[in-house]
Amino acid sequence: MRHLARSLLTVLVLALAACSAPPPDRQGGPEALAQAIAALGPDVDPTEAQRAAEIAYAYPLQLAEDWQVEDPPLVHNFKVLEGLREKGLCNDWARAMLERLGQERFETLALHWSTSPPRGFRVIHHSAVISARGETRDEGIVLDPWRWGGVLYWSAPEDDPTYRWGPPI
Repeated sequence: MRHLARSLLTVLVLALAACSAPPPDRQGGPEALAQAIAALGPDVDPTEAQRAAEIAYAYPLQLAEDWQVEDPPLVHNFKVLEGLREKGLCNDWARAMLERLGQERFETLALHWSTSPPRGFRVIHHSAVISARGETRDEGIVLDPWRWGGVLYWSAPEDDPTYRWGPPI
């Protein structure tokens, strides 16, 4: 019975995920993100904002290739949990983004870990947030490459229609 339930769950996840694909970038690409980062505060260096935006767009695509992300996020999560892939859970993406952006040692930007608690059928979700130095994650921009399998989603935390971002839990 347990095997049957697991098999049915697998079929359900695959069926639901088959209907999803990363949308085309309607957020304006790295240039729009750089402008949004620069607008986080008067002391944000536009050069740092541009560099952060370029990394935020390019690095997840490299990770998707390295981690063999070939499916929508829920299917890939299943593969990781079943041992078929090593990485690609949302916390892997968040950690990798924070580490890579942290290597830049930005002087006018700060990095944060943010969590959206489970609610309804959604499980807990983690992501990186970038803000002006001295500001909190609530005044920053969510950088979430997990939800579209390596294609960056970004927004102000309060503008995210899918997740309610808060402190790490």
